[in-house]
Parts: sequence; structure tokens; C-alpha cells
Amino acid sequence: MIITLQELQEQLRLTYKSERKYKKIPLNAGFFLYLIISVFYRNFAFHLQNMNEIKINIQETANETIIKFVSNSILINGGSYEYNNIDEAKNSPLAQQLFYLPFVKKVFITANFIAIQRYDIVAWSDVEEEVREQIQVYLQDGNMVVKEETATKKDAVEVYAEVTPNPAVMKFGTNKALTQTDVEYKNIDEASKSSPLALAMFNFPFVKEVFISENYISITKYDMVEWNDVYQEVRTFIRSYIQDGKTIIAELPKKETKQNVEIQKENLSETSAKIVDILDEYIKPAVASDGGNIAFQSYDEETKRVSVILQGACSGCPSSTATLKNGIETLLKDMLPNQINEVVAING
Repeated sequence: MIITLQELQEQLRLTYKSERKYKKIPLNAGFFLYLIISVFYRNFAFHLQNMNEIKINIQETANETIIKFVSNSILINGGSYEYNNIDEAKNSPLAQQLFYLPFVKKVFITANFIAIQRYDIVAWSDVEEEVREQIQVYLQDGNMVVKEETATKKDAVEVYAEVTPNPAVMKFGTNKALTQTDVEYKNIDEASKSSPLALAMFNFPFVKEVFISENYISITKYDMVEWNDVYQEVRTFIRSYIQDGKTIIAELPKKETKQNVEIQKENLSETSAKIVDILDEYIKPAVASDGGNIAFQSYDEETKRVSVILQGACSGCPSSTATLKNGIETLLKDMLPNQINEVVAING
């Protein structure tokens, strides 16, 4: 406990009285100095004990199924670990213990916090305090968090699913770079020549087309299934594939290589080059956010027609015609007056 000045004075008085009565110690400055140092040492020891005591605080996240348990001390020496089940958590006694709780779906461990994702069978408000206490007691007892010498450290890979304007296409975004050049595969034969990931995706019977961009994959499905029934399976597969460090694209198809794209742009007319710049700056970012891509194909100087290729979610999208006419065509006409008559998609 912390001793106040008033309590110190009273303790000195009582101690002095007791010592004088039973031990006949004379009152002098040295005796008082001894008492003051003793009390100070006890206060310091109390503070030191509190500083070394591990405390866990609860911190909410943007995802209502995930909550953080933040520690005031270091849990692991750098890196991070993610576990989806008790089998994956063999190198983490703490994570294994947490998976015995029936509502724990996923455990994520970093240097100073433990994030837990729950199943929908409970609300965090009903169990978070018990989990916090369990983690805190576990750590205070000096138990091991992760056997780091035997663990294979992997950077955490996140994959999230997004709906697109095209009901047949789902976008799977990730926090990892996948490719520097957009690549589209219409069938398993195309994929087998260059992309092990796309080839693996075509093993799903409902996958019709695969489009791989810088940090997302757009999957076009057949009408045999609904996305609500299969998107979670696809998301998990993609995340595991990337997490395991497998090859995304072994070799770019010849028509998709960066060198070819640059050579084509160098040979473009002045108007064509301006069209490409406008598409790159104004159109592609918006299209990419919906899981698609638009590529310049040609510009006819006589008819003033712009031909483009739609990829990913844009290909076959019911609203692609309206987007071409009301969005892209209008923008090009405004920015290049008297040079554009129409914009058409050669695969729309």
C-alpha cells in the first residue's frame, strides 16, 4: 500500500514509542532516517510489483465478432500468428486453451494483443470479461504464449469478399500484392499455361472465369450456385493459398506482359494516347473498386470510335452498357471535344 505523509508521521510516532518501550532505543536523527528509508523501500517495492504485473484490457474493433485483449507487456518477440482451429495452434498453448471455449472461431496473436473472433452463438458482452480474466491469469502465471523457436512465422493474410454490380462476379480483395499486370483467364486451358492459382480456382465446378489484379481476384460463376452458398469456401481457399506462399502467376501470357503494353502505348496516335491516359486516371480506379478492369483496344480516326475490353466484373455485367454510354463515353467526349463519337466494348 502507498503511505501518505500523515500516515508516515503517525507510523514514526508509534514505532518510536514501541521501540522506546520494549527495546530502549534512544531517539536520534539516525533512527528517524532509518524509519523513513524503510517506509520508502516498502512503497518502492509495492510500485515495482504493480509495474511487473500483467494487465489485460478489452478493446473493441470495427468487426463486432472480433475483440482485442491488449496487454501492458510484450507477449511475443515480433511477428504475428493466426490460428483457425486447435490443430493449427499446436505451437501456442494459449491459443489451444482458448479454442476449448465453444464460441472461439479464430485467434490472432501479436506482440501486445490477442484478437479473438467468435461464432454467433454468443455476444461478446456476455463473455468478454471471463475471457479477459482467463488470459490475464494465464499470463500472470508465467505460461508460454507461443513456442517461437518451433513456430513457422507467417505474415497474416486477409481476404475479404465484396459484391460487385455484376451478380455473377464476386471480388476477393487481399492485403497482399498478387501481380503487377492484370490477367484474365476465360477457361482452365488458359490458366494451366501461366497461373497455378487460377488453375486451382477452376477446380471449383461453379467457376467460369478468373481475373487477377494487383490486390484482388474477381471470380465469375455459372448460374448453378448462389454466391451466398459458396463465397466463404472460396475466400478461405484463396487465403490459405496465399498464406502458404504458393505461386500466383508463374508466367504472364505473352499478350499481357508489361513490355508489350508499353510498346503498344509508344506506337499510339496522339488522340489514342490521351484516351489511355484518361482511362488510367479517371476510369480504371473506379472500375477496379468494383472488381473489374477496362483496357484500351483501339481508336478509329475516321469514325472516331473507341473500342475497349471489359474484364473481371465488368465483362458481361448487365449495367456495363449504361456505364459505357453514360460514364466513359460522356467523360471522353467532354475531355476530348469533337474527337469521340462513341465508345464500344468488343466483348460487352
